[in-house]
Amino acid sequence: MNWQRARTDEKRNERKGAIYKAAFTLFKKSGYDKVSFNGIAVEAGFTKSNMYRYFSSKEEIFLNVFADLFESWVNEYSKQLQTLEQDVQVETFAYAWFNSMLSHPRLLDLMPILFVSLERNSSFEQLLKFKRLAMNLLYSTTLDISRIYPEIAGEKAFKFLTLSYAATANYWAATMQSDALKKIYQLDEFQALKPDFEKDLTTSIEIIIRGLRAS
Repeated sequence: MNWQRARTDEKRNERKGAIYKAAFTLFKKSGYDKVSFNGIAVEAGFTKSNMYRYFSSKEEIFLNVFADLFESWVNEYSKQLQTLEQDVQVETFAYAWFNSMLSHPRLLDLMPILFVSLERNSSFEQLLKFKRLAMNLLYSTTLDISRIYPEIAGEKAFKFLTLSYAATANYWAATMQSDALKKIYQLDEFQALKPDFEKDLTTSIEIIIRGLRAS
């Protein structure tokens, strides 16, 4: 596809949407390290020079894609938290997190990439911009958490989000198994180690909440 230069905000957003879609497809298929700026341009139907009108690097594209997905999740998760009463059962709270994540599979697919790869490749300026955005988005979520569990306020609420994010990325990554690993987990001797995203994640969230409330 040969793109003409965008001359309106609507057209520019259309171009960025095409780049986001191409980038997500490649990141999910090949992982972060194997995707190049030029590869994203080809997938989106752009020339490399046209791509530079919108983004300066692969890292910037990834952060923008992830930020859009992350903001969508934060908004939905906050709405779920607002339906929960104070001191709700920890199991109910854990499933609210699990269900919110499960309803955003594209975010889940990119979370392990951000956690493991991107943060060691992005520039200080790119990461600073993203971290500030994330902090601003999550601030209202920490207030919802503190309303539900008054013992978890301020830094503790952010600690919950940090630990829960790490657990989610880790357990979701464990579901991406090679054929050989799938065969290993079919053997009786390894059943105890077989990943179970729902059980593993909700159990971890429960442990995190109980620990923070007790500390």
